[in-house]
Amino acid sequence: MGHIEYASPECLHLHDLVAYELAGDDLLQSSLIALGAQDRVSFIKNNVDHHTGATFGCHENYLMKREAQFTPPILGTLLTFLATRQIFTGAGRVGQSNPLAFDFEPPQPETQVNFQLSQRADHIVNDIYQWVQFNRAIINARDEPLADYRKYRRLHLLIGDSNMSPYATALKIGTTACVLSLLEDGRLPRNLVLADAVQSTRDISRDLTQQWIVHLENGKTIGALDVQWEFHHLAQKYLRNSSAETNWLLENWGFVLEAIANNHQALIGGVDWITKKWLLEAFVESEGLSWDDPWLQSVDLEYHNIDPLRGLFFAVTPGKRIAEWNSNVRRSSATHVPPANTRASGRARAVAFFRIAIPPMLSTGIPLPAITAIFSLWVTRSRPTMRKWNGS
Repeated sequence: MGHIEYASPECLHLHDLVAYELAGDDLLQSSLIALGAQDRVSFIKNNVDHHTGATFGCHENYLMKREAQFTPPILGTLLTFLATRQIFTGAGRVGQSNPLAFDFEPPQPETQVNFQLSQRADHIVNDIYQWVQFNRAIINARDEPLADYRKYRRLHLLIGDSNMSPYATALKIGTTACVLSLLEDGRLPRNLVLADAVQSTRDISRDLTQQWIVHLENGKTIGALDVQWEFHHLAQKYLRNSSAETNWLLENWGFVLEAIANNHQALIGGVDWITKKWLLEAFVESEGLSWDDPWLQSVDLEYHNIDPLRGLFFAVTPGKRIAEWNSNVRRSSATHVPPANTRASGRARAVAFFRIAIPPMLSTGIPLPAITAIFSLWVTRSRPTMRKWNGS
């Protein structure tokens, strides 16, 4: 199955980043409408192909200080956060996959899994690795800052799901940026390194009891929810009041952790796996289906349809807190007006220049809009998808 890649512009603010991530959906859907194909073609923003077992990534890139320390204990603690954040960032999926990696042992029979928190969990087979395909890791180790390497490094994450809820996207990026700020300041929690981050990622995703117990390197066990509370407490202690966006993020991080423990209903429309599971359970009950019915895979896919008139996500009515964020963060101008405070603005000026400078039709017969799109794609792929949001 082929897939289209979209990269957001570099952003300094969380609200901007979510708005420009949504702009990618708007650009694709508007192209279908312009072609008159919206009734025959759909764009699905997800991470798995249920039929082939293929996976598509939702990569995150964060610009960090070069002097930030990445010792084994620090990396181990960061991996613990990334493995456990899926309890509020996971997009949810029906069934399971058995990915091929650099392993010559045949896959062992597994217990049937009806539903998982994360779409990417089954496809992550390493904790840190340089390659992106086949041996996918939680953290891609390629040191390619695409900026002054003496000052900056780029943290490239492969573990994240594609979220339909803008609220979930904000939590995914915002909480990670907060943890990276703690890392840069040397304030990460101690003795919170997983025995096996890859196995823990998969165990959490597949735990139908939602206890999400993981094993630490020191022999102890802890729940993923407790892990997230530890990171949240440190972020509250050291980052609160650094900006209004940071305060919003910390308040909603805490709200989500409390609701995961006590009130899943409050997170419908805000946490994708909870929303999707709620829809699927209602469908299974109303149609009298079993969880291995292929019909559920179709429902799973339709949740990720970016067409507001057809996608199941858009039919859900969230509570006030989540509904206001999901609505207010959308910005129609984001499809054509770049952030003014990052180098995306300079790149936009270059595209505008070429729109004027290039003749409407070259000898190849390629229309100007296609030429502009090719140039825009080239400059997009030559940069990180997003700057580290630091709430400032």
